[in-house]
Amino acid sequence: MAQTTHPPGTGGHAASGGEGASRRDFLYLATGAVGAIGVASAVWPFIDSMNPAADTLALASIDVDLAPVQEGQAITVTWRGKPVFVRHRTAKEIEEARTVNLGDLRDPAADDTRVKKPEWLIVVGICTHLGCVPLGQKPTDPRGDYDGWFCPCHGSHYDTAGRIRKGPAPANLVVPQYAFTSDTAVRLG
Repeated sequence: MAQTTHPPGTGGHAASGGEGASRRDFLYLATGAVGAIGVASAVWPFIDSMNPAADTLALASIDVDLAPVQEGQAITVTWRGKPVFVRHRTAKEIEEARTVNLGDLRDPAADDTRVKKPEWLIVVGICTHLGCVPLGQKPTDPRGDYDGWFCPCHGSHYDTAGRIRKGPAPANLVVPQYAFTSDTAVRLG
């Protein structure tokens, strides 16, 4: 019987090394890449459907006309599904907000850091305790001990700068991102 010799290191299998192995590795990689592209192509429409619709994006910012709001009045607008309180503050309300000792506040914030124009206070109308909507927007609403807003659910009192003064709320009413587009108009968002 004739004895067959194989090159050293092949272990008797000529196809297991060198050119055969690199072809097999290439086929595995190519198959994996085609499969990944196929999965991505199938999943992309689903992922794209999770983007917000055009009408939702339009609500990302809103313009508010301030001209009809007289001094001492307040309005509520809805922005991103939340109530936003816009109050045209009186000189008395501005003075009350400015003369507060910041050391007496649970969440210290100077009045001038919460407003862009002293006469206009704009805050998200959601109590920072449990998410209730405080009273104080209507002339007949109770405004609490500090002439701002009062949350009857748990007794939080906010002042004329929207700062927490009494009750369980841990923080001030949130000031949303906004910019004045004219003397009588503001854009939220």
